[in-house]
Amino acid sequence: MSTWAIRRQPGRRLGLLALVVLSFLVLRRLDWHNLIPPWLRHRQLGLQAKGQNFMLESSTFWIFGGSVHYFRVPRQYWRDRLLKLKACGLNTLTTYVPWNLHEPERGKFDFSGNLDLEAFIWMAAELGLWVILRPGPYICSEIDLGGLPSWLLQDPDMKLRTTYKGFTEAVDLYFDHLIARVVPLQYKLGGPIIAVQVENEYGSYNKDPAYMPYIKKALEDRGIVELLLTSDNKDGLSKGVVQGVLATINLQSQHELHLLTTFLLNAQTSTLDLVWSCWSALSTMTNQTPGGIQPKMVMEYWTGWFDSWGGPHNILDSSEVLKTVSAIIDAGSSVNLYMFHGGTNFGFINGAMHFNEYKSDVTSYDYDAVLTEAGDYTAKYFKLRDFFGSFSGAPLPSPPDLLPKTAYEPLMPAFYLSLWDALKYMGKPIKSENPVNMENLPVNDGNGQSFGYTLYETTIASSGVLSGLVRDRGQGYTVLRILVENRGRVNYGENINDQRKGLIGDLYLDGSPLKNFRIYSLDMKKSFFQRFTINKWSTVPEVPTFPAFFLGGLSVGPSPSDTFLKLEGWEKGVVFINGLNLGRYWNIGPQETLYLPGAWLDPGINQVIVFEEKMAGPVIQSMETPHLGRNQYIN
Repeated sequence: MSTWAIRRQPGRRLGLLALVVLSFLVLRRLDWHNLIPPWLRHRQLGLQAKGQNFMLESSTFWIFGGSVHYFRVPRQYWRDRLLKLKACGLNTLTTYVPWNLHEPERGKFDFSGNLDLEAFIWMAAELGLWVILRPGPYICSEIDLGGLPSWLLQDPDMKLRTTYKGFTEAVDLYFDHLIARVVPLQYKLGGPIIAVQVENEYGSYNKDPAYMPYIKKALEDRGIVELLLTSDNKDGLSKGVVQGVLATINLQSQHELHLLTTFLLNAQTSTLDLVWSCWSALSTMTNQTPGGIQPKMVMEYWTGWFDSWGGPHNILDSSEVLKTVSAIIDAGSSVNLYMFHGGTNFGFINGAMHFNEYKSDVTSYDYDAVLTEAGDYTAKYFKLRDFFGSFSGAPLPSPPDLLPKTAYEPLMPAFYLSLWDALKYMGKPIKSENPVNMENLPVNDGNGQSFGYTLYETTIASSGVLSGLVRDRGQGYTVLRILVENRGRVNYGENINDQRKGLIGDLYLDGSPLKNFRIYSLDMKKSFFQRFTINKWSTVPEVPTFPAFFLGGLSVGPSPSDTFLKLEGWEKGVVFINGLNLGRYWNIGPQETLYLPGAWLDPGINQVIVFEEKMAGPVIQSMETPHLGRNQYIN
């Protein structure tokens, strides 16, 4: 369908009028359904798949979407990022919902602060954006274990993403809590959510044919009434579809778009080519109209790519992005830009990949997206704004001003505490005859340890050859001390059930299993550092003993601004600002700076703690611009 035809689609005035009313009503969270004018209460049809078009009520509707993850962006910057999305000419926000962050311990839920999903969705409505929600339970998203909570792995027989009882019971409890919050946000109840995704890329996993129907029913039984979608890459498309659910595709190249277009044009043919059979399966299993016709939707057009430690910084040329997005629209397909704004893997939430070798994701989730990690504009933004603006019947809103950046004075840590000296302030260690993996440690009210480091100690009578399974990274010390870091659980692939961290099974010395371990859980949560009062620290010695904590103060003026920290001369560790975990650094790159939001800083002196494993540099530098490493164009 030509772009000219898009500009002439009817119903835009009705959609804009509805959004004006929404923006008027959703100024704050309240039970505003009873305040909706009678004519607006008759939202009954919602977003529908009619032939080759999406319809919102009785009007043709094009989804121009962009992904922003609320959990990767400081809450104080949500509005800034969403205003920039709207000013780019997009009409729909998409976001994942991370189960592992919302239910960090079984039955204990957190939807506060930066995890306030409802506030994020209401804000989108207030700004005149529709929402496509992707609640999982599995989300991939380059997040630890694909967003599944690690306490699921306490069960030695756990089968994630299947109808295994231990998994579905946990999903049911989570959905009972999550979906109750989501239901009032749906379009037919006056909210902005026009569609909900069923799981995520299940066709690439495909372990249990009963699983996707179970997730669909779990959503519907709890009150989800909007259009349901699946989302798969081209290799998983034929296996990820569900009866009565609209299939969408994830892609990056025009070649993959051509496959989707060919599916439509050849749905009736009998060719044995794989792509034809994929579309035939899709057409028959998703209740489409005769001839296999359905609206086309690219749920994820990958505007860039994520980075792994030790690799390059992946980028995608802005002209290539514009060309592919234009081709998607010209093919008559709606589109969602993944990512519009990537943000940051703050703390330890990053995921990993493990095919030929294990590779963990870096702290930055810049993704070479339409907005940078810090929310700044890119060449992609302005090209896409011009492109989407050509479909608007009115001028687009002006792009908001950029948030200021600054370079603060270099910080020289003044105090020091070696990990070995810190142990005496951590309370009694866990004592166990055999090693215990992180997830099964008796901590956090029986929920185990999700993130951070675990220290294993035992006594040995002589030297020898050690052997055992360590995940992900262990270092041995004189008394047999093994410090193990969870660098990120795999978030995609068939081996997600095998993601327990720490010492896995017995540890052997010259073939004999070691016994009587003392185990310290070093999760490095905010409460972890509260035990290290100022009298516990000493001045930094000439030759520090590692691993160690370093403490200093960052001086900030009356108006804190964003900055980027560079730890040149340091090797590997984690940075904490005012008790908040900024993320990991590692001198193998590609990432060379850590994004520090001004929203995390206070006027005056800000506490900075660095946990360094091996080698400390003289200072911590602050810069106005990021350095994400050597660029490599995505093939």
